[in-house]
Amino acid sequence: MADVVHTAVLVLIVVSAFFAAWFRDLLAAVISLAIMSLMISLEFYILQAPDVAIAEAGIGAGLSTAIYMIALRACKRTRR
Repeated sequence: MADVVHTAVLVLIVVSAFFAAWFRDLLAAVISLAIMSLMISLEFYILQAPDVAIAEAGIGAGLSTAIYMIALRACKRTRR
């Protein structure tokens, strides 16, 4: 059972990384990066590294996503 969860989390990491590179909308790419970071923190927790998981969730998913969102608000959006 643990192998199935471990494999599912790894697949979700790869899928969200693919979508982060594939999306043309920057907001969708930032959300996909946040999901990827949350999945990485879950993977660290599964690998029994809870301190690293908390740091990844707080900094990787929380702070980095907030900084990306602030940077996106400062940029002008153009339609193609």
